[in-house]
Amino acid sequence: MIAQALAQLHAIADPANAIRVAAYHKADRVYLGITLPAQEPLVAAWRAALTLDQRIQLAADLWETNIHEARVSAAKLLTQARVTPDAAMWDLIAAWVPQFDAWAIADHVCKAGEKRLVADPARLDAVETWLTHDNMWVRRAALVMTLPWTKQNHPKPAEQAARDRILGWAATLAPDRDWFIQKAIAWWLRDLSKHDPARASAFLTTHGQTLKPFARKEAARYL
Repeated sequence: MIAQALAQLHAIADPANAIRVAAYHKADRVYLGITLPAQEPLVAAWRAALTLDQRIQLAADLWETNIHEARVSAAKLLTQARVTPDAAMWDLIAAWVPQFDAWAIADHVCKAGEKRLVADPARLDAVETWLTHDNMWVRRAALVMTLPWTKQNHPKPAEQAARDRILGWAATLAPDRDWFIQKAIAWWLRDLSKHDPARASAFLTTHGQTLKPFARKEAARYL
């Protein structure tokens, strides 16, 4: 499966664009210069043709190539709301997180991870351990992967408890001076403010001065 998948990716590579993409992302890996719209039909065809176990195996193999577009495709292969059983899928996603080194791949994996966290919120216990990880991208993932908890207009008690818990994580990370961490906190609060402005405002009242000015401004954009 992996040989055929790689051949299909290389067949639509754009070497000129690969140079631009590599310069933009900066992470040390191979880039093929394939746009997302060009990748998506391939991923859709793989998903339709493979069993769940085959899909997980192909995703694992694509990730191990360390090719940018292959890692993005791996994440997209695992982005699915309803899947049973999903333990192997979650385990693979979680195993990728400590390897994050750039925002684009991290965000695609986090989108896949969102679905698995919503399917089983008990996995938030594992995500909470990421807050103290040495890798900044892992700490950031704790917020990016939990964005679904910003979006409920009428959260159930368990969803509200999760929302408050994750706001506690944001408070823990607020003193972190890394730009990407500050941006992630602002992203979480900005999205929350569209559905729960009272909590977003309360967070900023209590912790806003801990944030960098740009993050504080971004978080309050819709308040």
